[in-house]
Amino acid sequence: MRQLMNDAEVKLILGNSNKRFSGVTSTMLQVLPVQSKLTGTAVLGSHHLPENFRTLGFVELTRLCRKPLPDGSYRVFHARRNDEMIQALIAKMLFGAKIKIAFTSTAQREHSGFSRWLMQKMDAVITTSNAAAAYLHHRPPDIIVPHGIDASRFQPTSSRDALWQKTGFPGEFGVGIFGRVRYSKGIDIFVDAALPLLNKYPGATLVISGHCMPKDRNYLDKINQKINAAGHSQRVVFTGEQPFDALPPLFAAMSIVAALSREEGFGLTPLEAMASATAVLTSEAGAWPDVVRDGIDGFRVPIGDVAATRQKLDSMLSNPEATEAMGIAGRERVLEHYTVEREARRLTDFLLSLANPNGRPNQK
Repeated sequence: MRQLMNDAEVKLILGNSNKRFSGVTSTMLQVLPVQSKLTGTAVLGSHHLPENFRTLGFVELTRLCRKPLPDGSYRVFHARRNDEMIQALIAKMLFGAKIKIAFTSTAQREHSGFSRWLMQKMDAVITTSNAAAAYLHHRPPDIIVPHGIDASRFQPTSSRDALWQKTGFPGEFGVGIFGRVRYSKGIDIFVDAALPLLNKYPGATLVISGHCMPKDRNYLDKINQKINAAGHSQRVVFTGEQPFDALPPLFAAMSIVAALSREEGFGLTPLEAMASATAVLTSEAGAWPDVVRDGIDGFRVPIGDVAATRQKLDSMLSNPEATEAMGIAGRERVLEHYTVEREARRLTDFLLSLANPNGRPNQK
């Protein structure tokens, strides 16, 4: 039974259109509990949601938003995907929903003509980093709100060795990479860099955690061929897609987490690892140049550079004490700059400022 909320209390509606768990889903789920404490919040779609949050179907959305709130203000719909912008625009333009629509863009690439058209219809555009803002020249963002992480969910373990043993994975410690198994995420870069190091570090196990869609099966097959050719099939674990609640202990069990995307929006994986006091090895994609202090929280390497990735990974594996210290520094950085509470407060304050039916704020 989902928690009941009076219709008049619902001021903020979040899009949740993807049945597949993704980084966007993770962002929404981590911000949602804090936002719900700040204002009445409902979610369009029940995918991945705990039972205690108000959800809406599309028909219910149009009914709820047929009239403004009692004080005359509009409800605000926050979209994070193109199809969520479409849902909100259909509700507004075809069904007369009294809503303001905001869209968060994290992409660091040129947007399609259709995406640009959708964004032009928004009441506000939000982004998460200066790098992503640079691709919004067609529709400059109204505000930049960096992502945060729930540091109470992702936190250090008192014994990484004991937690690793609980995973049931082989070996003495893990080096992990999390995210969809596809070319853009750089899983092949991780494997190419790490495989030659496994003989040097016989206690290491590579953990690849994420869903592989049918269209990416050939990519995965090629990776497995490399692993088998190297004779290390027992040293590499594929976990598949993991439930949201299973991720925190996995991050905390890793000694190193790699994030080697060729392209990325913001990229939560390093923050999830850093909050878990796990050292990170990242590419220069996404917001990672802003988030990860090179040589302090871990290391950054050029996108697609297998040799540099291997060299930095070798350095981290050869000095576990320094690597552990990087993890501790990363946790401190998250607590100071990248908590979900900080993100949720800034985001909610801005979204609610849109509720006036007569105008849009001019913020940066």
